[in-house]
Amino acid sequence: MSQIDNLPPLREVIATHGLRAKKELGQNFLFDLNLTARIARVGGSLEGVRVIEVGPGPGGLTRALLAEGAREVIAIERDARALPALAEISAAYPGRLTVVSGDAMDVDYPSLVDGPTRIVANLPYNIGTQLLTGWLTLEPWPPAFESFTLMFQREVAERIVARPGDDAYGRLGVLAGWRSDARIAFNVGRQAFVPPPNVTSAVVNIVPKPVEAGLPVRLVEQVTKAAFGQRRKMVRQSLKSLGVPVEGLLAAAGLKGDERAEDLPIEAFLAMARALPALRATSGPS
Repeated sequence: MSQIDNLPPLREVIATHGLRAKKELGQNFLFDLNLTARIARVGGSLEGVRVIEVGPGPGGLTRALLAEGAREVIAIERDARALPALAEISAAYPGRLTVVSGDAMDVDYPSLVDGPTRIVANLPYNIGTQLLTGWLTLEPWPPAFESFTLMFQREVAERIVARPGDDAYGRLGVLAGWRSDARIAFNVGRQAFVPPPNVTSAVVNIVPKPVEAGLPVRLVEQVTKAAFGQRRKMVRQSLKSLGVPVEGLLAAAGLKGDERAEDLPIEAFLAMARALPALRATSGPS
């Protein structure tokens, strides 16, 4: 493995600072700096870009982001054991690394935007989907972030990029497909991590795109929650949990009612979400 900077190899860093990966923190460390550099390049050149990284751990991806030319990296790390290793990186890249010690779930991400800003992270498995959902539901939309380059379990990555008719198509696929262009950049085998997880991982690149004004994301989420809550049933049945006349929803989306949620195009969910407030107003309290 070639070095990308003059800092010690990651195995040495981990040994020096006693950074045994903790399962309860969803930690799986990447040792291959060539691989972390590949992840850093997925979203294009980092020259002049501020990058927000979640869960840097010993800093393999952090180092790659800086070596690839990021103007600044803001690294959010909950594990206090990793802070000394990150401090060494900060010293090697003066003025370009800011470490935020705290829980990634509590961060106000829009407040960290300063000029061109991206989120790039090898997300902890135990909070990855929750973090992504939070980012995809930010208002206003599109957000100030240029893109998200994130590593997930391959199963989650497939749900993000799934399209109607795919086995993995569900609420996350509708949300991501509505608000972004998402693609799987490449897979990462379990042997690349220490300790190896039980699953293959994948790096996903997500680029926000404009959506129509005036359609609150909460309405779309309510419709998809109802539709996919009983995904094997026809939508005429599954949509009843919304407490409004189902025929009005079906008419708004041009549906017959015998379809199943996994086969509906994203526009059908949006059409039903648009119709939901008026149907609630006319049907009274549910």
